[in-house]
Amino acid sequence: MSASPGEVSEGGNIAACTSTPATMRAVQLRAYDGNAKSIAVVELPVPRPGPGQVLIRVAASPINPSDLMFIRGLYGFKKPLPAIPGFEGSGTVVEAGSGMMPRFLKGRRVACAAADPNIAGGMWAEYLVTSAQLCVPLSKQVDMEQGATMLVNPLTALALMEEARLGRHRAIVQTAAASALGRMVVRLSQKFSIPTINVVRRAEQVDLLRKMGAEHVLNTSDPGFDASLAGLCHRLGASIGFDAVAGEMSARVLRAQPRGSRLLVYGALSLEASQIDPASLIFEGKRVEGFWLTAWLRQRNMLSQLRVTRHVQQMLAGDLQTEIRARLPLKEIAHGLEQYASKMTGGKILLLPLTQC
Repeated sequence: MSASPGEVSEGGNIAACTSTPATMRAVQLRAYDGNAKSIAVVELPVPRPGPGQVLIRVAASPINPSDLMFIRGLYGFKKPLPAIPGFEGSGTVVEAGSGMMPRFLKGRRVACAAADPNIAGGMWAEYLVTSAQLCVPLSKQVDMEQGATMLVNPLTALALMEEARLGRHRAIVQTAAASALGRMVVRLSQKFSIPTINVVRRAEQVDLLRKMGAEHVLNTSDPGFDASLAGLCHRLGASIGFDAVAGEMSARVLRAQPRGSRLLVYGALSLEASQIDPASLIFEGKRVEGFWLTAWLRQRNMLSQLRVTRHVQQMLAGDLQTEIRARLPLKEIAHGLEQYASKMTGGKILLLPLTQC
């Protein structure tokens, strides 16, 4: 096999399963235009870890909304092109660079992230080099598939819930409540007995959440939605909101909340900038804040990070469980992206780079 980039044949790199090869398969992004022709599976040299880094043999990596935004050039940062997409996943540390943390992780199963804008590598590959600080050792009861989906949704859901609990908020209002993360918030709100107003946009999503036991579910398509939302927010005291949609929805939720409320915007599924009524900020003392998990974690010391990641792993089989609807090899990335984008609430699609072995 040649080490120079090129289209990969179906035969593949069988040696990758038993030893670290010279080359690997990877999904390569060539332009931030959202065009399927700008994504291809290629063959590249396997990277080597530097100081503070580890080389991971990737077991699984999901497709997330943040990945779709990254491919379209709409995420908070862009990596140098050509780049390998995929922000989170799981695998085994097979090589370690210098440093105590990399040496500690060698040979361990980990959940990991590829969230450094200065590194072109990503999780949609057979191998990844990333910072040891972006790796979390997996406990024995967590399998690679659940570990692959641990960092983005479960950790964000738990972090958002911690914001609500530490702020002593009486109730929560959330958008995109039928998403994987939204359903985790529903289960956590039930666990911690915090009433949650769940905003969705289709009737089948209302039914989905009702079956989970969600009491307060509102459909944006229903007549009188805004009045119903404001009535519930004031009656329950929903002084904190979690918004994954942005666009005009940010303004509608903030307007419905009681005085002095917070709205944490953690996504932009609408692909639009948040629209906010200045009157909500000026006359009602409300606040709109961005929420990025990476920054939230950086504000915590190592012991605090270990505590929260341990807590997440204990809940992966229950309240923070991720539904997997399809498992695909890298060569089916185009189909996977299309399938996931068409119905993001239908469960995660996992890429399994070494399934051909």
